[in-house]
Amino acid sequence: MRFVHKFNLFTSTKVVGFLHQFQLSDVDIPFINILPLMLQSFDCCKLNNAGNNSFRYSVKPMSLNSICTGSSSSDRGSTKSSLILHGVAAAAAALVVGAHAYYFYRRSATVFRSRVVGIIPARFASSRFQGKPLVEILGKPMIQRTWERAKLATTLDRVVVATDDEKIAECCLGFGADVIMTAESCRNGAERCSEALQKLEKKYDIVVNIQGDEPLIEPEIIDGIVKALQTTPDAVFSTAVTALKPEDAFDPNRVKCVVDNRGYAIYFSRGLIPFNKSGKVNPSFPYNLHLGIQSYDSEFLKIYPDLTPTPLQLEEDLEQLKVLENGYKMKVIKVDHDAHGVDTPEDVAKIESYMREKNLS
Repeated sequence: MRFVHKFNLFTSTKVVGFLHQFQLSDVDIPFINILPLMLQSFDCCKLNNAGNNSFRYSVKPMSLNSICTGSSSSDRGSTKSSLILHGVAAAAAALVVGAHAYYFYRRSATVFRSRVVGIIPARFASSRFQGKPLVEILGKPMIQRTWERAKLATTLDRVVVATDDEKIAECCLGFGADVIMTAESCRNGAERCSEALQKLEKKYDIVVNIQGDEPLIEPEIIDGIVKALQTTPDAVFSTAVTALKPEDAFDPNRVKCVVDNRGYAIYFSRGLIPFNKSGKVNPSFPYNLHLGIQSYDSEFLKIYPDLTPTPLQLEEDLEQLKVLENGYKMKVIKVDHDAHGVDTPEDVAKIESYMREKNLS
């Protein structure tokens, strides 16, 4: 009697959410020959690098002449013993394969979306405040202050400025920043970040869009949204909100956000949301102010410019809404941050006054 087992070791098992695949071919292996194979320095189960972060296990075949046949009681006894040996060998083989799989699973888990670049999109021709990145705040260009704060974030491997303006590029190179030149046709900061990403020589998993008009952005907030995206595989976008001040409730330059009970964004608006029947601010309701900083999964960012502009995005003039309207998930973290964005020329005096009060140079 022949005992031949059809082994299908790993039929294209894919570890969900991670980067590696483990694949093996179907191999005919006689039951009783597995143990001798393994004893040959585990030649029956080798891990070979197949390139592109994939690995292939291979099994060394045995000659068909070595397959046992059962014609006597001694043969049947030999067969029984062989079956026992097969069980031990199969368990050992499973242990070897499982150990390799677990090793690569753990290695992948620790580096999920690990390579991070911060990009500061900057353009000169702003409709509300032309030349805003170059405006001086207590003696330094605003974009330099933003860059210096971003460099303090521990999760960023690199920080670059993406611009379409030679004056901004020259200024940034002057204080030591890396600069990527982008097209004037970019319609918003996300598209400028997308173009810059594809011009970088190194590959990154996450891109942080750092608004150049937040010169006092806290590095901890940058780190917070990066970690939020790293730990939320079903999201392609992450951002931050803080408490909205009552005086900013009806300011269209202060974007509001509502979030579900799992921390995912529901909607963004320039108007007050939620809006109650009285039409007044409810002093007991925790309204959220959106901070301009946001991070993207790099693969999503590459396709973002090709997504058709959406009605809500166009009506509110908010790029985040195109993400939500297309069905993608956005993770939101809440932080305690006294926002000091510069949207108009009048904001410059306010932020300088605040910096003098807090003795910030």
